[in-house]
Amino acid sequence: MPEPLPPRLPLPPFDEAGARRKVLLAEAAWNTRDAHRVAGAYSADSEWRNRGEFVRGSAEIVAFLQRKWATEHDYVLRKALWAFTDNRIAVRFQYEWHDGAGRWFRSYGNENWEFDDLGYMRRREASINDVPIDESQRRFFGPRADGDEDGLPLQ
Repeated sequence: MPEPLPPRLPLPPFDEAGARRKVLLAEAAWNTRDAHRVAGAYSADSEWRNRGEFVRGSAEIVAFLQRKWATEHDYVLRKALWAFTDNRIAVRFQYEWHDGAGRWFRSYGNENWEFDDLGYMRRREASINDVPIDESQRRFFGPRADGDEDGLPLQ
């Protein structure tokens, strides 16, 4: 029998501070571009919709993230809390990356998250749009510095 998973703090039901903390922890993990580390925040049977792709379970999450970061070079992400309830969090985000030809993009999106009682994300639905940018228009150059606000500009 597998070992029980330890809780992933903060746990639902979320208050504003806990929801903000969960968002910043997710951002920090994604900015490592370590597919196994990121997948560790999701339940073993987690379900995703990412754009038009549907992913289920840890192995598919890892494979998805490895494919993603093999083509989205120098990926840097910022997330901001949009809303929360007991076990759900809505997030808006922006990330910048370039393709193999050196073309830069800023990707804008929204995610809806649902958590189990141990704080693992069991559902993630992401809608994302990519906008070409010039490298000189980049805003994000690495992980968020301590004390940075979690707000994001509209454009």
